[in-house]
Amino acid sequence: MAESHRRLAGRVVIATHNAGKLEEMRGLLAPYGVDAVSADDLGLPEPEETGGTFAENARIKAVSAANASGLPAFADDSGLCVEALGGAPGLYTARWAGPEKDFMAAMAKVEEGLRDAQATIPDLRRAYFISALCLAWPDGHLEDFEGVVEGTLVWPPRGPAGFGYDPMFQPDGHSRTFGEMTGAEKHGLPPLGRGLSHRARAFMALAEACLGARFD
Repeated sequence: MAESHRRLAGRVVIATHNAGKLEEMRGLLAPYGVDAVSADDLGLPEPEETGGTFAENARIKAVSAANASGLPAFADDSGLCVEALGGAPGLYTARWAGPEKDFMAAMAKVEEGLRDAQATIPDLRRAYFISALCLAWPDGHLEDFEGVVEGTLVWPPRGPAGFGYDPMFQPDGHSRTFGEMTGAEKHGLPPLGRGLSHRARAFMALAEACLGARFD
């Protein structure tokens, strides 16, 4: 018989050194009274992400942080997958921005690839963001969740909000990019928001399983 979901309470390590992800994750956890501390705050090393999937990389980060800190750890691995580019940048979403984290250059690289593929109309510029979340406890217990949001890539990028590739991603059913949306619009949870982003959708599944949340 499969082990039931485990309730998360008390303190948790957010296993990321990405300031944008950290802000979003802290905001998502805050309503549940969870005391979140970052891997950076604790001086934890960043493990090498050698997984072949987003879920595997999320596990690597969460397990590393849980083992190093002795606390439950929460990790995300996410990326942008572009249909016309065969799913790229995919697992290499962050690496396309280079060591300087230049996401304007990364978005330009995506656009160059789309032009090379003659993807000039919206139907040929389909993409999706995916987020894999993992909760890991020091005793080895794991909880895995996933969220996806589909959309179309626009050019030039629009909006100063969000981070990463947000300014060129227009989610289905909306006329604005993630870069033009407030944080509450992008990843706010019901009843204040609609859980639009990939990370919010994955977190809603986690919250229902491990935080006692209910979303109607």
